[in-house]
Amino acid sequence: MSKARLMQGNEALVEGAIAAGVRFFAGYPITPATEISELMAQRLPRVGGRFIQMEDEMGSMAAIIGAAVAGAKAMTASSGPGISLKQENIGFAVMAEIPCVVVDVMRGGPSTGLATLPAQMDVMQARWGPHGDHPAIALAPWSVAECFDVAVRAVNLAERFRTPVTILSDAEIAHMREVFAPPDTVEIVDRVRPTGPRSEYVPYRPDERGIPAMADFGSGYRWHPDSNVHDEHGVPAATNHVVADRLVRRLVSKVTDHVDEITQVAEEWLDDAEVVVFAFGSVARSASEAVDVARAEGIRAGLLRPISIWPFPDAVVDRVAARAKAILVAEANLGQLLGEVQRVNAGRATVAHFSRIDGLLPRPEQILARIRELASGALTPPSAPLSRQAGEGPGVRASQGASPC
Repeated sequence: MSKARLMQGNEALVEGAIAAGVRFFAGYPITPATEISELMAQRLPRVGGRFIQMEDEMGSMAAIIGAAVAGAKAMTASSGPGISLKQENIGFAVMAEIPCVVVDVMRGGPSTGLATLPAQMDVMQARWGPHGDHPAIALAPWSVAECFDVAVRAVNLAERFRTPVTILSDAEIAHMREVFAPPDTVEIVDRVRPTGPRSEYVPYRPDERGIPAMADFGSGYRWHPDSNVHDEHGVPAATNHVVADRLVRRLVSKVTDHVDEITQVAEEWLDDAEVVVFAFGSVARSASEAVDVARAEGIRAGLLRPISIWPFPDAVVDRVAARAKAILVAEANLGQLLGEVQRVNAGRATVAHFSRIDGLLPRPEQILARIRELASGALTPPSAPLSRQAGEGPGVRASQGASPC
């Protein structure tokens, strides 16, 4: 174990990525992700890696795709506006099955929005940013230590499934400082590379996991990364409906068939919880404190914190919905995960929502007030306007449930 020191979230993320084997980073400055680029510029040359500042976000994404094709573990980082510009090349990486990591340090939007303040408004962008049906893996840390862990896991998942993986941090997590000692060793996963005769290599022929072996450019194995629908040889087959159907279904199923392997959640007090708060990232920090206070008051409250946001942890939410009386979804957006919880809940528990979108995170006492309302049955009717209090964002809303608890 390395010596513990005061470390910023962005710094821990850099250290985790390097520990997992990232040796190429391309980026472009943007608040609140710039420290990742700055630190990568300092750290990568010391471990034999390469850093390059590109002319824009589109070029940054293209550069890490090129590095990944050449065999490197590669990463880029940006915030909302920059992530929007990366989407076309993220889609290319999905179709061509190029492993890479994209860090989104979220801030308030839309557009330039609240450039220096935290938000959680890019959740659906991480799922549906590129057009078309496609797989998505997105992870969200809630502490400095977890920034390190999530970075390691994101690199490993990208390599394991040959797909882009998104890290959803935010301005609060990125810039907070906590005492952290990076571990001396971490689990490392490398992409599967071909080992047979070069003449027999079929670049997009999947193995039993549904994932093709990936040859490094320059290693003697010939293949053609292509953004068109293509057959197993990489030959464009846009008019071959059978090939198109098979390819897109495989791209999606190579992730959905392994949801149990990807899903990662943290649970607090769920064994007997009647009111469960569903929150991730920085908002979950407030929710955790609110749940602890509620428990001290005798309220059976619990916290379900998804670390893997996509694929959505359906099985865990389903288990909670089957026994809880109410679920409070707390997030720094207008409800991007609310709909997912409602979908899985399917009318069993009462589902309520609390959000802030003003650049300030929900405070523990605000979430606690909502927990108390749900525990007592004092819910705002679904048809009523959202309640507001001085100094708060939108209040609680009950929805998609049976009778109030």
